[in-house]
Amino acid sequence: MDIDALADRIARGDRRALARGITLVESGRADHRTAAVALLDRLAGRGEAMRIGLSGTPGVGKSTFIESFGTLLTGQGHRVAVLAVDPSSARSGGSILGDKTRMERLSRDPNAFIRPSPSQTELGGVARRTREAVRLCEVAGFDVVLIETVGVGQSETLVSWMTDLFVLLLAPGGGDELQGVKRGIMEMADLILVNKADGDLKSAATRTRADYAGALQLLRKRPQDPQGFPKALAVSAQADTGLTEAWTEMQSLHAWRVEHGHWETTRRAQNVHWFEEDVQQGILARLRTDPAMAAALGDLREAVEAGERPPSAAAAEVLDRLALPGAGGA
Repeated sequence: MDIDALADRIARGDRRALARGITLVESGRADHRTAAVALLDRLAGRGEAMRIGLSGTPGVGKSTFIESFGTLLTGQGHRVAVLAVDPSSARSGGSILGDKTRMERLSRDPNAFIRPSPSQTELGGVARRTREAVRLCEVAGFDVVLIETVGVGQSETLVSWMTDLFVLLLAPGGGDELQGVKRGIMEMADLILVNKADGDLKSAATRTRADYAGALQLLRKRPQDPQGFPKALAVSAQADTGLTEAWTEMQSLHAWRVEHGHWETTRRAQNVHWFEEDVQQGILARLRTDPAMAAALGDLREAVEAGERPPSAAAAEVLDRLALPGAGGA
């Protein structure tokens, strides 16, 4: 594979090359991983986009919202990439990857790029290499990247380590639904959008928006937020109402964070987080592929499973075996 040629094509906005690059970074093969690292290294420092994470319970209308919202953005001259992470089967690892078919109108837009990806059983529904796919989309010239994640829960905090804004999409409901939303994800959300605010559900959506607006006031104010954030708004992806207002709020919050230095601080922290994450994953991979270490891990795993060794002691033994001469280990 000619990595230099692929990098050049991606930088020129070649959609086929971008798709090939994303396939490369998502691959688990060792040779593909080496090529992916080389590709990302060659593209370092190029491109920048507003990264928006979007989550919500199944059936809330995420795909419909993204299609309507994405079409609004492309109509304003933006180039929009959508990374839609689909749930993977824990048994087979397979995924339906149906988001692209549900966004038929946006998928035909020349200024949009939709890439469904399997979550690969990652917590939070964010594929481990999604952040690298985001970088490739930025280099290819997309200035807004939407990351649709799977489900709602505490593990959704993963998305905050690769986005600039986090949007929580909810359906109209009452107090019971408010109780059902985890505090962690409420604290993480920059905007809560109550979808389906049209027709018979409009009044219910308005009440739900007010409920969440009140709940947000009880949360501790975050230093990266200007006055009035986080906010709750009512929108309708079906009727295309409230979307312009939501986009205006996103732009306002993003611009404030850039102006006050919070954006740069967050990006730097995210880079360090993923560096440390890759080091950890690399160590685990080498543990599994080294014959001697793999055998030792197997023995220790059996001892832990049988209750013969406490997990902490077994883990300490593995770390002792990893210690390098001169690094302070035995």
